[in-house]
Amino acid sequence: MAMVCLTDFEKYAKEHLSKTAWDYYSAGADECCTRDDNLLAYRRIRLRPRVLRDVSESDTRTTVQGMEISFPVGISPTGLHCLAWHEGEMATARGAEAFNTCYITSTYSTSSVEEIVAAAPNGYRWFQIYVDQDRKFSEQIVRRVEALGYKAIVLTVDVPYFGNRRNFILNQFKLPPHLQLIFNGLHQQETAGQQTYHTSDPSVTWKDIHWLQSITSLPIIIKGILTKEDAELAVEHGVQGIIVSNHGGRQLDGTLATIDALSEIVGAVKGRIEVYLDGGIRTGSDVLKALALGAKCVFIGRPVVWGLAYKGEEGVREVLQILKNEFRLAMTLSGCRNVAEINRNLIQFSKL
Repeated sequence: MAMVCLTDFEKYAKEHLSKTAWDYYSAGADECCTRDDNLLAYRRIRLRPRVLRDVSESDTRTTVQGMEISFPVGISPTGLHCLAWHEGEMATARGAEAFNTCYITSTYSTSSVEEIVAAAPNGYRWFQIYVDQDRKFSEQIVRRVEALGYKAIVLTVDVPYFGNRRNFILNQFKLPPHLQLIFNGLHQQETAGQQTYHTSDPSVTWKDIHWLQSITSLPIIIKGILTKEDAELAVEHGVQGIIVSNHGGRQLDGTLATIDALSEIVGAVKGRIEVYLDGGIRTGSDVLKALALGAKCVFIGRPVVWGLAYKGEEGVREVLQILKNEFRLAMTLSGCRNVAEINRNLIQFSKL
């Protein structure tokens, strides 16, 4: 089966994963309006290409937090990769390493951080956490990943409570007995028949950013910001980056698509820290649009899992290769020879 675009991987994964696994990865909150709008929002954005610009040579490289990556697409923190492929996050890490890009490891991983680092020793990795009710537990995680060479801490801030994912309830989702999460201290909960592992303290506030800064020297990236007000607070509290994210539409249904929220956040930040985005990226032109609106880099979640379901590490690499090829083509067809030439003048919002 020839894979020519990311939706081909989606179709394959839907056909070959168990229904429970597919529903776990694809689920959105409530009516799934936000999940779906993350994709549809890109169709409302039109490109304004420039011509006669000599694009005989092109360069897709960029930097995130001072580290060069091969193109401005990284891997978002998604959980339970072993549901899709037996090597799970180890295969994901090797795929990211092969493309010299950033892989954000999830707290809900099913391979240990030691296994992930051993699988891809030269990979560039950040680690995603929540602030746990037991601060010592969170501190142990941070110190463990810092000692292993992770380069940033990504704090997810949009999960004070678990979103209402109806498929989880209908399937009475439980982690298969042959799999386990890498951190045994995760709090297991049973809600309406679904098994969840929740580590976020609902009492967390901005003051906890200072606590996190006190236990690590790593850059802190906040994931889950959708408003300029919170973006300004993030800058004031000294974080090094923001990931504009609505958790893949899995938390509060009815929020802005991330690409629609991006401009006001970039405007509020005014270049003081880096702004990234996840949610809805499916093509190279999507990447181009996000960068034109001010994102330094984008991150993909579900497409990586689809690649895993297809062929493990090889599938992840194919997904990244397709996106890289599409991005390079979209960039050059728009008259840009490198990432630095991409700007807001490329963008026009559809009036339809």
